[in-house]
Amino acid sequence: MKRDAAVERLRATERWDVLVVGGGATGIGTALDAASRGYRTLLVERGDFGQGTSSRSTKLVHGGVRYLRQGNVSLVTEALAERAMLRRNAPHLVHDLPFVVPSYDWWEGPFYGVGLKIYDLLAGKHGFGKSRRLSRADTIARVPGVETSGLRGGVIYHDGQFDDARLVV
Repeated sequence: MKRDAAVERLRATERWDVLVVGGGATGIGTALDAASRGYRTLLVERGDFGQGTSSRSTKLVHGGVRYLRQGNVSLVTEALAERAMLRRNAPHLVHDLPFVVPSYDWWEGPFYGVGLKIYDLLAGKHGFGKSRRLSRADTIARVPGVETSGLRGGVIYHDGQFDDARLVV
């Protein structure tokens, strides 16, 4: 649709209940939510959908594992619930992304191991896979170029990654 025709069509509409500015992940989600609740919703975007901030994201659908260290279990639980909802609504766009955390001090293995087991428990049946400790050899095999001096082993855990551009459209 050409711009002039689009502007004329907007002017012809008597009223909008919700105006959303920006067609990135947040704008699209907000517009979808409003429209699904019956609001007359207008979404305006200056460029292309998902080309702004959304296009420069990490593409991670993480469950908030870093917040466990701060003791913010409620935020982790909320992030995991949102991740589960995205997996349920768009399973073709969300997939497992394993992470390896190398450990160099004797206490890091148990520290990360226990923390990530808690993460696994909070994720429950919505987790991508169970975390586990890795030997030094397994860590080296999984992380090319890892600093081997003092390396004791590692921990592998699972989070999610998604195709944000496809999700937006």
